Amino acid sequence: MRLKETGILARIRDLLPGGGGLMDDCGALPPTPPGQTLLVTTDLMESGQHFRLDWHPPDLLAKKLLAVNLSDLDASGARPFGYTLTLALGPEIDGAWLEAFMQGLAEASRASGVQVLGGDTVGRPAGLGLGLTAFGFATRWLKRNGLQPGDHLFVDQRPGASLRGLRKLQAGQRWDPSHPDPDLRAHLSPSPNLGLGPRLAALPEVHACLDLSDGLSRDLHNLAEASGLSIIVDTSLDEDALRGGEDYARCFGSSLSQSELEARLGQALIPVGRAVESGPAPLLVYDGKAPRALPDLGFDHFAP
Repeated sequence: MRLKETGILARIRDLLPGGGGLMDDCGALPPTPPGQTLLVTTDLMESGQHFRLDWHPPDLLAKKLLAVNLSDLDASGARPFGYTLTLALGPEIDGAWLEAFMQGLAEASRASGVQVLGGDTVGRPAGLGLGLTAFGFATRWLKRNGLQPGDHLFVDQRPGASLRGLRKLQAGQRWDPSHPDPDLRAHLSPSPNLGLGPRLAALPEVHACLDLSDGLSRDLHNLAEASGLSIIVDTSLDEDALRGGEDYARCFGSSLSQSELEARLGQALIPVGRAVESGPAPLLVYDGKAPRALPDLGFDHFAP
């Protein structure tokens, strides 16, 4: 069935929370509450670059699109309230595919308590482009440049599952909702621990945070460089944990011990490193004698 813009907009208005109010070219953001900061994040997802249409069910793709943006807000200490949606649709996207996508996005929106605020639709010669911009309010904005020497670094989910899921997809395995594979789920429909970020921001002893998207080694590198420090990486981490991207865990640094953090948060944590004064490289590992540089193993969007 050939898509028409009027039909797409009608389904957005019917299905998505907040969609019924989309009548104009512009949308409105609510007033920022006193003492809070309005935060915004944007992610683009392109078929062939970030996903493949033949192995990513449309409802799971919609849920992932929303989750990766809400994860950025959460890791910054914000509580999300809404988003704008951009769809660039090639001729291979039919009405049934789009309906399943919209149903998945509506379900994820309701579960997360967010609504659509606006957006755009456009045709394209081939493929699918997805853009989502999400907004949230933060009482304390957790940034990546606040890490302090001596801080312990933790994540709230063990990294590497999404990479294993990607490898399974590349090997020919496909998503079966009747027998859900946890690695495939981690890649196709990640579930970031939303709500943990604002709780971390409420602890003054938590100094920096980000979400894991390009791989633990890349994101630890980002934390170290932003804070002008080095990070000694925990030797218990295997290469999949260091290399794997799209885990969407909170990765944060704190002066509190693991046991004290777990008691305060009611959340199990995984240690991944320790911040030290700037050394010979942003990431370091000890071989028992001296520190050596750990290379960046993360995903490069512009690699050939």
